[in-house]
Amino acid sequence: MTLAPLPALAERLVRRLAEPLPGLAAHLWMAPLRRTEDPRMLTVDGKSGRPAATLVLLYPLADEAPALVLTQRQPSLRSHSGQISLPGGRIDPGETPEEAALREGYEEVGLDPDAPRVLGRLSPLYIPPSGFAVTPIVAAMGERPPFTPHEAEVAALIEVPLATLLDPATRRLAERVVRGGRFEVPHFAVGEHEVWGATAMMLAEFLAVVREVVGG
Repeated sequence: MTLAPLPALAERLVRRLAEPLPGLAAHLWMAPLRRTEDPRMLTVDGKSGRPAATLVLLYPLADEAPALVLTQRQPSLRSHSGQISLPGGRIDPGETPEEAALREGYEEVGLDPDAPRVLGRLSPLYIPPSGFAVTPIVAAMGERPPFTPHEAEVAALIEVPLATLLDPATRRLAERVVRGGRFEVPHFAVGEHEVWGATAMMLAEFLAVVREVVGG
C-alpha cells in the first residue's frame, strides 16, 4: 500500500474522522473475545465507564515514512504491567479527551502538548477488566518529536512505521489466558513485541480509517 506524504494524509484524516466511524466492526478484528461472548461488551452504550483517553500520534521518521509511537509499560506497574500501549490514561475533572491525551503524552513520553495538531477522535471503547471508557485521539506532527520517556512508567519506547501495521502479515494469533479462558487472541507482531487487547482494537479502527483514505 502506497501512503501519501504525512501532510496530505493528515488532511484526509481530518475529513474522515469528522464522519461516522467503523467503531465496533473494526474493533472486533482484533478483539480478544470468545465465541460465546457478546461483542457489545466492548461498546460504551449504557455503561458508566471511567473516562480515559489515548494518543495516536503520527509523525515522520528520518525517511519521511509516517510512524506512530507505542510504549511498553514497566513490569512494576500495578495495572497492565509489561503490556504495549498507546500513551494515555484517565481524564481528569474538567479535561476534554484531547487535553487528557496530550497531557498523558507529555507525562509518559515527554511530548510538548502544544506541538501536535489534533486531527480528530476515534470511537470510544469500553474495557471490561478495568472499567475504563477510552476515547482515542488522533494527532500529527510535521517532524519526529524529541521523546523523553518517563522511566517510572515506560520501560521502552516503540516507534512503529504505519506501513508495518497496515501489512496484513503483521496480524497474528497467539494462545492467551483471557478472563479465565485459554484461546487464540489476535495481536500485531511489532518486532519482538505483541500488541493486543484494547490497544490493538483502537489501532484496528485507526487502520481501517487510514485504509479508507488511502484507498487500500
